[in-house]
Amino acid sequence: MHDLAHAAQTDPHIEGHFQSSESVRDVVIGLSDGLTVPFALAAGLSGAIYNAHIIVLAGLAEIAAGSIAMGLGGYLAARGDAEHYASELKREQTEVVTRPDDEAEEIYQIFDQYAVPREAAAPVLAALQKNHPAYVDFMMRFELGLESPAPGRAHRSALTIAASYVAGGLVPLLPYMFVHLPYLLQGSGVMVTPLISTTAAALKLSVLITLVALSLFGALKGRLLGTGALRAALQTTLIGGAAATAAYALARLLNHA
Repeated sequence: MHDLAHAAQTDPHIEGHFQSSESVRDVVIGLSDGLTVPFALAAGLSGAIYNAHIIVLAGLAEIAAGSIAMGLGGYLAARGDAEHYASELKREQTEVVTRPDDEAEEIYQIFDQYAVPREAAAPVLAALQKNHPAYVDFMMRFELGLESPAPGRAHRSALTIAASYVAGGLVPLLPYMFVHLPYLLQGSGVMVTPLISTTAAALKLSVLITLVALSLFGALKGRLLGTGALRAALQTTLIGGAAATAAYALARLLNHA
């Protein structure tokens, strides 16, 4: 046992924690909505009309509008977080100077949550009081639970979410584009035999490839975030499938009403 403990202490410790949670969150938001919403829209339209041209145009329009809306939402959310952090930082910088006793008591309360007695926390407090930036940063992190946002976070978030939405949204539309291909080449003199001849066949293939994409995406997300690949794959697949089924059933119901 002693040898094992000694070996554990001498071996280099490599942190296995995932560090890019914000970027992954943006990709998850964009891809999950991009795979689900255009998929449900195309499936719903397939239940009401049999024109691949209209389905493709409606799908592309939705992808364009959805990516802009999602990207803008990500930008505003990130900007809101940055503005909130800046406001709280300014207030904390003032309070550590104007209300030192109150801030010191808050330090003790923070350490008390970790069962650290006051006499043990006192030297830490004294060291922080001599380092004003570190003092403020400590209070922002442990009193308010706020982390300094990365520079340019809002723009990166918007672009990541929008690009992920477009990438995800094109997946369920691909089969309909193959049906639509002869229409696009009409008048060019190029004769093309469509690989997929009907919207019904396109719908079946769209369901298949989108469910596969949802399961792979969910598994990757679960593996990265450590929540379990199988569980995340089943969750994303069931949500996407349920959304498309509901849209298709509603469109069929309204079309035959």
